[in-house]
Parts: sequence; C-alpha cells; structure tokens
Amino acid sequence: MGYAGYARAAVGATTTLLALWAGLYLLLTGRGERFNVGGYLLRISPYMWGLYGISLCIGLSVVGASWGIFIAGSSILGGAVRTPRIATKNLISIIFCEVVAIYGVIMAIVFSAKIAAVSGATGFSRSDYYTGFSLFWGGLAVGLSNLVCGLAVGITGSTAAVADAHDQQLFVKILVIEIFGSVIGLFGLIVGLLVTGKAEDFAVAVL
Repeated sequence: MGYAGYARAAVGATTTLLALWAGLYLLLTGRGERFNVGGYLLRISPYMWGLYGISLCIGLSVVGASWGIFIAGSSILGGAVRTPRIATKNLISIIFCEVVAIYGVIMAIVFSAKIAAVSGATGFSRSDYYTGFSLFWGGLAVGLSNLVCGLAVGITGSTAAVADAHDQQLFVKILVIEIFGSVIGLFGLIVGLLVTGKAEDFAVAVL
C-alpha cells in the first residue's frame, strides 16, 4: 500500500469516526429523530436534484470521453512514430470516444427541457419532486454509463492501435470489440430516457 492508499484509509477512518460521533451524540442527547432521511430529501429543492442530474450527465460524459481520447490517442501517436500508416485509420477510436461526450450533451439538453421558471408561492408538489429525483438518477445513470464507455473504448482503441502497428489484419477484429464497448453509452442513454420518460415539466406541475 502506497501513500495514496494510506491517505484514502485515513480519510475514510476519519469520516467514519466523525459520523459515528455525531450519530451517538444525537442519539444520547434525545435528538435521534433528526436521523430523518426523508425529511432531508424533501428539504432540498427538486430544482437542485434536477440540476445535479444534468450536471452529472454532461460532466461525467465529458470526463469519460476525454479520458478515453487520452488513452487511445497516446497509443496512436506512439505507434505512428514507428508505423505511420496507423495514424489515419485509428482515428475512428477517437471518434467513438467523442460520441460519448455527444451522448451526454444530447441528454443534458433533453433533461434541461423539463426545467422552466415557475411562479407561485404554493410550494412544490409531489410531481415536482418526482421530476427532480428522476432527472437526478437519470442523469447519473447516463453519466456513469458514458464514463465507463469512454474508458472501455479508450482502452480497446489503444490496443487496436498497437495491434495494427504489429499486424494490420488484427485491426478489424479488435474494432468489432470496440464497437460493442461503445454501445454501453447508448444503453445508458436509453436508461436515462426510460427513467425520465414520465416526468412532467416543472411549469406544468406547478401552474
């Protein structure tokens, strides 16, 4: 275990100790009812949940795409030094990684269409909270799927570049695996649409 492992263990142990201390303090002082997860969730505005979901959707997607481009691009450039012919053909791996970010941008636009300025002092309805929670979990599902997809495509694209530099007949075989890896992002997009499909717009729910 290196220094990073010791640092993570120390942070985890400190967090656990503080949470245990706070919990015992509230329990022993007769304020255990403050462990109210439902109340905590309802005190947060559904707009906040929706915006968190949209942010995670596009943020994690872009991180996955950039990470995959970094992994695949470094191998493509390194292999092209010895075998220049692989540079153009292996750009398809970079395109696959970029599509992951486009998935996140598209879904963020779709999700943001459900958020609109509302008027009235009646507070939020059950439908508003459903919309906020569905946008959060839908955006998280899309973002995590695209993050994993970007890593999968980047690693496979890196392998494809190295294999192509060694034997160009291996490129098509590894490209098939790369295509299957890129479908993971499409699965996340479909799951995000299913999760948020029945969520109403905030403006419709309040007015």
